[in-house]
Amino acid sequence: MPNLIEITEFSAPELDVYARLSEVQLRSRQDPSQALFIAESPLVIGRALDAGCVPVSALMDGSHVSAAAREILTRLGADVPVFTAEDAVLTQLTGFHLTRGMLCAMRRPALPEAGALCRAARRVVVLENVMNPTNLGAIFRSAAALNMDAVLLTEAGSDPLYRRAVRVSMGTVFQIPWTYLPDGWPEPSMGWLRAQGFRTVAMALRDDSVPLNDPRLLAEERLAIVLGTEGDGLAQATIDACDYTVRIPMSHGVDSLNVAAASAVAFYQLGLQ
Repeated sequence: MPNLIEITEFSAPELDVYARLSEVQLRSRQDPSQALFIAESPLVIGRALDAGCVPVSALMDGSHVSAAAREILTRLGADVPVFTAEDAVLTQLTGFHLTRGMLCAMRRPALPEAGALCRAARRVVVLENVMNPTNLGAIFRSAAALNMDAVLLTEAGSDPLYRRAVRVSMGTVFQIPWTYLPDGWPEPSMGWLRAQGFRTVAMALRDDSVPLNDPRLLAEERLAIVLGTEGDGLAQATIDACDYTVRIPMSHGVDSLNVAAASAVAFYQLGLQ
């Protein structure tokens, strides 16, 4: 039986993790063993549970329990407190109705070591300082759907377990393995990727760019597809260090795509088996 606990006041301390702690506070770098993230919606919570993430508590609208939410309640069991509240309380939580009626606070999982993650990979994504969590979540969703094997990130980018990133990814941040690059960027991490057997592909507009459908790219056994931050794109030093610079052919005078849209096009073409 689920451990249901009714909450009647928005100020209740049980709601702090959902309503009043910032993303920085949830991440708790000082004590990683206590770091949390918030999963939103039964679908996303289910995918996090499938990946082995450990639930701490849940919050839901007790008056509208969907079939999917009932399944999650069963999986949470009796040891995880499930806080319920009426709509008047929950509507004070910004965006609650976007969550399909359920939130879950979970322990942040330990990240894999980059070498182990890449050992069997043929296509990896490298994200240089991608800051927008909506773009980040969309990139993860495309990477999972379009034959990418892993995602590697620079430390300066947004957190894949940021609440909005998890939501936009539809939980695919739990389905495709990811971690942070082992050293500085672009060097020595670029050299480290080559030592792992990857040829590097910079997605950038440059006179010597090759089209995305260049047959040389598909012939490469292992590729690392490098995408840059919104607006500025990849740093020049990164482009110079990559083996290929690649562009997406476009029409009507359009010169570039949003990084999330560009990622989907690139993953589809370069992930072809």
